[in-house]
Amino acid sequence: MKQVEHIGIAVKDLNISNDLFTKLLGVVPFKQEEVLSEGVITSFFQVGLTKIELLEGTHADSPIAKFIEKKGEGIHHIAFEVGNIYEEMDRLKNEGFTLLNEVPKDGADNKLVCFLHPKETNAVLIELCQSKNSPV
Repeated sequence: MKQVEHIGIAVKDLNISNDLFTKLLGVVPFKQEEVLSEGVITSFFQVGLTKIELLEGTHADSPIAKFIEKKGEGIHHIAFEVGNIYEEMDRLKNEGFTLLNEVPKDGADNKLVCFLHPKETNAVLIELCQSKNSPV
């Protein structure tokens, strides 16, 4: 794994949270997009080399809405940039980690993503991500 690519924060209201994080970080979000496959709208802030991703569920059955219902707003996941997501998924699977998806799927910010089950990562949801523009 190369570096922390972003930290995902689950929020109830993206507009309110965008205002809050704009004041907190002193920068405006550089990108907002909907990820239909995950049932979320995301908003990204750049802070140094790391991004902060705010996530609002678009429907009550979305993973983010369920997370907020169970745990409240807060840190949802930590994403790590990888050079080759397929190799990293194989490596981690061989190390005994449970992948939440067997093949990478489309994520926000033009990424391929895969999640590791938090029961094996100290209750932290870990996301692997690779730019779709990176050679595989």
